Formats: sequence, structure tokens, C-alpha cells
Amino acid sequence: MAQEGQAVQSQEISRRSFLSKSAAAPAVFTIVKPHLVRGVGKGKIRAGLVGCGGRGTQAVADLLSANENVELVAMADVFEDKLETSLRILREGKIRMQRYVGTEVIREGKPHRLTEEEVRANVVNNIKVDPEHRFVGQDAYKKLIESDVDLVLLCTPPGYRPLHFEAAVEARKHVFCEKPFGTDPVGVRRFMAAAKKSEELKLTVVSGAQRRFQRSYQETIRKIQEGAIGEIVALYAYWIGTPVLFVKERDPKWSDYEFQHRNWYSFVWICGDQIVEQHIHNIDVCNWVMGTHPVKARAVGGVAWRPRTEIYGNIYDHVACEFEYANGVKMTSICRQYPNLPEIFRRVGEEVVGTKGRSNCHDMAPEGNDPYVQEHIALVNSIRGDGPYVNHAMAVAESTMTAIMGRESAYSGQEITWDQIMNSKLDLFPKDLRPDAKIPVTPLPVPGEYKFI
Repeated sequence: MAQEGQAVQSQEISRRSFLSKSAAAPAVFTIVKPHLVRGVGKGKIRAGLVGCGGRGTQAVADLLSANENVELVAMADVFEDKLETSLRILREGKIRMQRYVGTEVIREGKPHRLTEEEVRANVVNNIKVDPEHRFVGQDAYKKLIESDVDLVLLCTPPGYRPLHFEAAVEARKHVFCEKPFGTDPVGVRRFMAAAKKSEELKLTVVSGAQRRFQRSYQETIRKIQEGAIGEIVALYAYWIGTPVLFVKERDPKWSDYEFQHRNWYSFVWICGDQIVEQHIHNIDVCNWVMGTHPVKARAVGGVAWRPRTEIYGNIYDHVACEFEYANGVKMTSICRQYPNLPEIFRRVGEEVVGTKGRSNCHDMAPEGNDPYVQEHIALVNSIRGDGPYVNHAMAVAESTMTAIMGRESAYSGQEITWDQIMNSKLDLFPKDLRPDAKIPVTPLPVPGEYKFI
């Protein structure tokens, strides 16, 4: 992990919003190698996938479905079975095809809606992964990044995100980066340092915070920032949902390494807990509205439902947090994962209250394309110079750190400030990740006993 000297101090982090970044006029270039500068001319963009689980497989389908000028040429995963399963699904076109039918793209300067045949051809015909470009193991990401790819899709569990993103930026690759951008302050500061470099190199970085590419969110938040509901006085963020669990029991043959990777959502070092891994979507929207991050967090949380067994690891199943911005405005954040039963209440979304009204952040404009597809259209357009330049690395890194600040407040029972989290020495990444290594599971956090560092 990064040394403390590499930490990005809070005063060095400029406040950015998506709208200000995307407002610049698009530029067109004729350079043929997109990993050197923005713009790729007429050639196809060569993409590589790191992390071949369900989210990675879906990200490839999202990328290829609406982009004829991209091909997948390399894949990497710690498990061979995950890689081969993903490759087979993509080659056979066993994806949610109807999701992409009707997507609007620009063809020969005119709007065109994709047919099922076009979507299938875009995906199946652009899977070009030969045996020499299927990389397996802990160093698989390095081999993929070192290969002749222009764009890297980082879709592993988030504990690895700082390490992988740093390597991609050092190699001058464009990046699609699933959220969140780390699970601890040391890792996120490492990510932030690489984010700053990615901006200096004019690399395109698109995050998996797909609401930032949803037309209804983009236009509504622009209107809110222009005063449509008056001065903002309060914000609310909700992910009140159901559990995420990948395995129901541990195979006796699995080492700690294999078990924790196959059941990664249950362990804080690799997942970050629900507030970081999942609820970041809603927290990020609130930060986007405000154009900055909170400066304080006061939270409560715990385990009301999750059984205290090995499968369920060491994360909470509910966290409620009051975040406070520098101007005194507060964001109430609630996330919860209880069983999927008819009588259990669920809600996912955001609400902003102003002096002249309120908004759910997407109620002032039509929806537009599926945002999971639209983010990849924007990604490719940014790389090729056919659309606005996009780099969300720092903005979503700040939202990741916001979520970690809330988690650490809930775990410790303390009020945590932005300066404290930005200087925290908490580093959850295991020091030994050999396949047969013992990876101890830290106890479930108890406020008053858990020590914030």
C-alpha cells in the first residue's frame, strides 16, 4: 500500500462537480494511440477486463453493446473458472439483450436506435480474447495492463481498486473504474494521488457511479444548482435494501484467500461495508449536488439481522449517519440490508430540500438512455475526442472517502471529521495474499471498543 508520504492532504483536493467537468466543449484529435493522449482516430479501442465476475461481465456488455469501435482483447481474474465463465457468456451473447435494444446512438451524424441484431453483433463479434491474453492469478492485472490495451475495465472487489488504478494510470491507460474506489483511508489516498496524475495526463476515467450519466439526474441537478428549488437546506440519501451474499457455505477445500474472495461482500477489507460499497451511489449524488464533500460525520450502526457466522463476515447490516457540509447543511444517510420479505420496507434514492421546493434529483427531465450504457458511450466518446472529456476519478474518490468517514463514525461511535479521515492510518489490505495465506477476520466492530486510527 502507499506510504503516508504519498497521502493527498485535504487542502490539496479541489472541489469538483460533474457538471463543471462536462461543460467544456469537446475536442477532436487524430492520434491513433488513446493510451498516449485523448483521441483514437479511426482505429478500434482495445479493451481489457480486470475482474470477471457478474459486474465485470455486465460492464463488457454495457461497453460493447452501443459501441462498434471497441473490442475486448484481454481478461484477468484471480480465478480461472470466473474468467472462462465470463468469456463463454460474452461469446455466446448470453446477456440481458433486451436491456440494450432501443438505445439511441449517433450513426453517420443522425440518431439511430439499436436493434437486437445490432446489439448481439456488437457484443459477440467484438470478443477477441485469445488464449495468450487470458491472465489468471494475483499478478494477472499487471500482465493485462502491460499488454497492448488502450482501455482497462477495473471490476474486481473494491479492496483492490487503489492498487489496480495506480498501475493503470502509471501505464497511461484509460479506465472504467467500478465504484467504490477503495475500502480504507490509506488506499483511497493512494487512489487520489493516481487520480491527480490521470488528470495531468488527460486520461479518461469513468466511474461506475452511473447516475452521473443519467440524463434525468444530469439535467435535474444542473437546475438545482442553478436555483430551481432555492437555497439547499437539507439532503437525504437512502439505500434501504436487501442482503448481498455470494456463497451459502464454505467449501472445506477453500483457503481463507479463496473463501474471502468468493464471498467478498462479507469482509470489510475487500468490500468496505454496505455504506461504502453500495450506498456510495446515493452519497455521491448528494456530494454532486453540493459540489463538495461533507466535513463531519456522526453515525450509528450495527448488526440486527446478519447471523454471527463465518459466512456473514464482519460487516454491519445497518448504518445511519448525519453528514455535515462546511456551510452547515446536513445530509441524512440511511443504509440497511435486511431480508427480502414482503413486510420489510425498501427505498433507494435521494431527496434534496430547498427554500422553494424539493426534488428527488431526477424529476425535472426525461430519463434518456440506460445510464449503464450511457456511461460507456460517454467513455468512448471522451477517449476518441468525439464528446466532452470525462474524468470522475477525484470526484468519486471524495465520495468514497465520505462513505468511509461515515462507516468509521458508526464503528467507533465518534464524530469523525474530514481532516481526521484524510490523515487516518487505517490500512485494511492484507500484507500476505498468497493463495494459502491465513487472512484473519477482525471482530465485528463495537463502538467504544473499536479504535479509530
